[in-house]
Amino acid sequence: MSTPTTAHKLGAEALGTFWLVLGGVGTAVLAGDEVGFVGIALAFGLTVLTAAYAFGPISGGHFNPAVTVGLATAKRFDWKEVPGYFGAQLVGAIVASAVLYVIASGTDGFDAKASGFGTNGFGDRSPGGYSLAAVIVTEIVLTAFFLYIIFGATAKRAAVGFAGLSIGLGLTLIHLISIPVDGTSVNPARSIGPALFAGGDAIQQLWVFILAPIIGAAIAGVTHALIVGEDDD
Repeated sequence: MSTPTTAHKLGAEALGTFWLVLGGVGTAVLAGDEVGFVGIALAFGLTVLTAAYAFGPISGGHFNPAVTVGLATAKRFDWKEVPGYFGAQLVGAIVASAVLYVIASGTDGFDAKASGFGTNGFGDRSPGGYSLAAVIVTEIVLTAFFLYIIFGATAKRAAVGFAGLSIGLGLTLIHLISIPVDGTSVNPARSIGPALFAGGDAIQQLWVFILAPIIGAAIAGVTHALIVGEDDD
């Protein structure tokens, strides 16, 4: 098998992030009233699970700027490749949001801003009315644990072939915990794409869902080996 080129890796990241946003946010926007929080949580988990097996062998299956930062902080990914991955992930998220906007606009009276368009938020934009402080803590802690799961599932000492399953189920659990808090981000690209189409307050609050997941991922990257040891053969 040939080694994937940089272009192939970026293409895989864009496709995987596209699928995550279309599958997860799409379920929230198009079917949220029917499937509820549990269905939305499963949708996000299933997108990552399927994309991890489809595109992970090519790019490593990040599909999330926070994951890229966490892996780079843990010295499992080259910092030089981080900007390219960020760009590919953002392109995938924005294109998926555009496709979703076109689909959702197929019903009379659809308004991305009024509906929220699957965006994340705090205060009066939080599904449960949670405060900014609660949202920041939620995003930092859950993103850190998402990275801990990824580090453990992809370690050399881990069971072979089960990483995608563990990571997908981990993301499902994260959504079950935090959808009522802020709609769940733990992924800046997932938050940026829909916010660009919802506009207004969604964009004004976006900084939280960029910074907090990055901080959580960096914390995990720095502390994982200190807590559980190095992943050596």
